[in-house]
Amino acid sequence: MNIKRIFGALLTILGIGGLIYTAVVFTNTTGSTHDVKELIIYGVLGMLFFGSGISLVRSTIDES
Repeated sequence: MNIKRIFGALLTILGIGGLIYTAVVFTNTTGSTHDVKELIIYGVLGMLFFGSGISLVRSTIDES
């Protein structure tokens, strides 16, 4: 069991969840500043988690 791969997969799943939540908020946006702030925060965090998770999984060498 490689802990880095598990943590990378967890970050990737959290990133996908954040991006999906951003899409849901985007479809229900009325244009208020609260909605825009929420879109930016969850979108950036989702992209950050997704990108770091994918890069962690790709850079981890499988030592079998």
